[in-house]
Amino acid sequence: MTSHSWTLREILILAVIGAVFAVLYLGWVQVWLVAQAIFGAVTMDVVMGFWFIASIIAAAIIRKPGAAFLAEVLAAAIEVLLGSPAGLLLVVSGAIQGAGAEAVFAATRWRNYSLPVLMFSGVGAAIASFIYTWVRFDYGALEPGLLVAMFALRCLSGALLGGLLGHYVVEALYRTGVLAGLRIEHDRRAPAA
Repeated sequence: MTSHSWTLREILILAVIGAVFAVLYLGWVQVWLVAQAIFGAVTMDVVMGFWFIASIIAAAIIRKPGAAFLAEVLAAAIEVLLGSPAGLLLVVSGAIQGAGAEAVFAATRWRNYSLPVLMFSGVGAAIASFIYTWVRFDYGALEPGLLVAMFALRCLSGALLGGLLGHYVVEALYRTGVLAGLRIEHDRRAPAA
């Protein structure tokens, strides 16, 4: 069960996660636009964590190197195919967010998928995305206090909307039995060392 090679079932699960969250991500844009009209620009940082959830769910279910990164890139690519106005830059964003999430799992050597690790993975995606948007949108021109607030809100959003919500989705799927035979089930049934 520790093999890094992927089964056909795992590849199909990754594809389904990418497709489902591509649609959900497009819908989430509408939530963000409405919230931004009401609350202003920092709303993006408050809701950003949801755009990291595919990577966290895929990693928690598949539990292999690359799952977080590939799920986020796939979701972004499908979003583009579905007509996202962000265009191909969305795939770059997906790759950066997925890499930030993947880095946390890599730090555990892809062995720990506990709730704190899932939440830190959301923070990892938030940090990577913040660096990217800093460069892309010239955040250096913003007031330091605003930058600190934006960064803190994005990290909190990553932890809660990415990690915590991702954990609840995985738990709900696990209880249905659809994840039987996957490494998540094997890890949970294995005796503690």
